[in-house]
Amino acid sequence: MSQKQKQVAYFYDEEMTNYNYGGGNPMRPHRVRLTTNLITGYGLTDQMRIMRPMPRTREEIMLFHADDYVDFLMSVTPDNQEEFLMQMRRFNLGAVGEADCPVFDGMFEYFRIYSGGSVGGAQLINEGDADIVCNWSGGMHHAKKSEASGFCYINDIVLAILELLKVHQRVLYVDIDIHHGDGVEEAFYTTDRVMTVSFHKYGDFFPGTGAVTDVGHGGGKLYAVNVPLDNGMDDESYQFVFEPIMQAVMDRYQPGAIVVCGGADSLSGDKLGCFNLSMQGHSNCIEFLAKFNVPMLVLGGGGYTMRNVARCWCYETGRLLGVDLPDDLPESSYADYDYYMDTHKLRIAVSNMQNKNTKERLEELRTTVLEQLADLPPAPSAHMVVAPPSAKVEGDLPEEEMETRGGGQAYEDRRRLKDEDAYASDGEGNGAVDVSYERAAEEPLKPEEGGGGGGEGAVKAEEENGGTAAAAAAAADNINGNGTANDGGEGDAAFVNGATGPTEDAGVAGEAIVGAGVDAGEDGAPEAMETDAPAAE
Repeated sequence: MSQKQKQVAYFYDEEMTNYNYGGGNPMRPHRVRLTTNLITGYGLTDQMRIMRPMPRTREEIMLFHADDYVDFLMSVTPDNQEEFLMQMRRFNLGAVGEADCPVFDGMFEYFRIYSGGSVGGAQLINEGDADIVCNWSGGMHHAKKSEASGFCYINDIVLAILELLKVHQRVLYVDIDIHHGDGVEEAFYTTDRVMTVSFHKYGDFFPGTGAVTDVGHGGGKLYAVNVPLDNGMDDESYQFVFEPIMQAVMDRYQPGAIVVCGGADSLSGDKLGCFNLSMQGHSNCIEFLAKFNVPMLVLGGGGYTMRNVARCWCYETGRLLGVDLPDDLPESSYADYDYYMDTHKLRIAVSNMQNKNTKERLEELRTTVLEQLADLPPAPSAHMVVAPPSAKVEGDLPEEEMETRGGGQAYEDRRRLKDEDAYASDGEGNGAVDVSYERAAEEPLKPEEGGGGGGEGAVKAEEENGGTAAAAAAAADNINGNGTANDGGEGDAAFVNGATGPTEDAGVAGEAIVGAGVDAGEDGAPEAMETDAPAAE
């Protein structure tokens, strides 16, 4: 892989890794500290810019998320949550130990930080200051406009894509997390400026969406690509569908930037996963995309066996730098050597689990998706009337703030899944809700009870913006509209795809810039101080 000449940036804030979902929740921000320690132990930090994310503000987060949802997240705490029980049910949060998305100490600051890494990475790409940016703390792909879901509260991916759309006419989103990237797909379901491609376990599995027939709607038809897979996907099977599909996507769509959700729960042995990928198989997907020489933002996502998550993301950081790391883990004080007592090796072994994806089924699936892509028109144009100011990025991270130590986890929640209905409609998944645009336009969408496969909870949707889910599918108020924001409320900015005119109520504080979706009054030139990267001890 010829990536040595590329400029790579790495976003990290040790403070973010100290937050805890609590109650045995399998989502552990600490895994990013383990990842960064390994990266430092291998001496990779002197080959890339180490950046501290600038936390996003309330107003910046509301470029996608509803203001009442954001205000709730800012206000609720474990100490006062009894006062917010109605809102907690509405927004799909619960108490620590009782919900996938609990109310935990300091959580809004945590959301601000990981979102800052993703948006800051997008800004670096927009400015031409990096070819590849890694923010392993990001990738919260299940969060919706007004709903937390699957350990995700604020959708940093959508916020980062909105930032990229200020400069790039087309952005490609690729999701190799084992779970369907439903929150990102829903946000851009009706626009051709963002193509979403998700490779995921489908059927009796959270979130229950992402059928191969879900291809987008209206102006976004054919710009959502779903590749539903079954248990036991191995490297060979994954490559068989991934590479030809992504080659066709790149040939037809020709994006200006790529965003990758690199969730490591698709690895063999993940506590909530059911695939059988090796680190090399997982990394090959990201490397394949990097070979197109399109600016790329690489984010985290799922991954619940922390030792393996850290190994995988460290290995992939090395590959993006053009470094093939030795298999023996470094004995550096940075590298939490004693934590990896299983083997003290970087690469993890795959299991002998059965691959339920037969060659015939994969061939049929690949053919179906390639035929859909063949109907895609040549790369569309999107007219951006004005390019808004970029978001702020904080400076490079000093060496003394890099050293951390590891920890352990004992959570066990292995999924047992059925071998059926891999290509059924998205309403047939256990606990899944049909959130298709067609249904949303016809009737209000009520909250549903039940789980979608255990471990990441139930799919829920609620009435908002006039009682239907149509605006929720459009996500940022009017993502494929004509330049008019739906809500018209003060303080809410609207992202307008392919806009042809200004927003209504131009005098309110939330005035939208056509084709961009940021406050007209925002300002912020990038700030980045160069510093010596920390070296391994």
